[in-house]
Amino acid sequence: MNVLNSIARRTFVARWTWFGFLLGCLFIGASGCSIKKMGVNKLGDALAGGGTAFTSDDDPELVKAAVPFSLKLMESLLNESPRHRGLLFATASGFTQYAYAFVQQDADELEDKDLEAATAMRARAKRLFIRARNYGLRGLSLRQPDFEKALRTNPKSAVRFTKKVDVPLLYWTAASWAAAISLSKDNPQLVSEQPIIEALIDRALELDESFSHGAIHSFLITYEMSRQGAAGDPVARAKRHLDRALELSGGNEASPLIAYAETVSVGRQNVKEFDALLQRALAIDADAHPESKLVNLVMQRRARWLVTQREKLFLVTEK
Repeated sequence: MNVLNSIARRTFVARWTWFGFLLGCLFIGASGCSIKKMGVNKLGDALAGGGTAFTSDDDPELVKAAVPFSLKLMESLLNESPRHRGLLFATASGFTQYAYAFVQQDADELEDKDLEAATAMRARAKRLFIRARNYGLRGLSLRQPDFEKALRTNPKSAVRFTKKVDVPLLYWTAASWAAAISLSKDNPQLVSEQPIIEALIDRALELDESFSHGAIHSFLITYEMSRQGAAGDPVARAKRHLDRALELSGGNEASPLIAYAETVSVGRQNVKEFDALLQRALAIDADAHPESKLVNLVMQRRARWLVTQREKLFLVTEK
């Protein structure tokens, strides 16, 4: 999964310029509602637009501390402009990435020392993933009223209205939903919603398989190992997604390598492959690819943690 690839979208100067404008608008009376709405939408556009203020940062802990402010600001803006598509996308992706990188990963690392605290953190991560999913569903429902109802009734049919422009929302809605399910093995109702995730991500793949340097393929590396009723060997399908993700990313992102190692290599108990993939991921020079620096640093942190779990993940290990 790409981490924090879409939360911060302009420089801090642009953000604070529009934030100050918005605060000024809040003091305008009813006759100035349109001005206030314009300020909200402009700030929303800035937050949801392009930029590398966070994605090129080399200090994940600084980003971890800063992101909650951005997320709460976006939620506040959505209260004023609930149909702002860019904000819905940014909020869905932002909560998903924050929960994965800075809550779930922290829980995984803490588990050996404090199981109770780790369990509580995973419960928090699950709530954040569901929050993200709900924003994604709101975004997808803007052009198709009752989309969620249709999605729960007939997922494959419901997603047919979507176009290439919807791929970011399709991806992040599927990613957050899948992440919530991964933390909900004791919740049969949520687990039973897996066909919905499948419909969302398969439609995203159909519309734009190159999205975000192969992010959909990286997602599917893991998903193919649990896909129900599909023809052929799941390992072969996962390997095809790995190869395509590496091709689309130019081999510059650690995520697909780690996804394959953690899911396929562990599943097949192939410790040599596991070691080789993680070493390959750790060898990526994050500084050489500024647009992916933060995601690579976060994923390399996970790779290092997985190395420490080697003895637990494999019945037989080789030195």
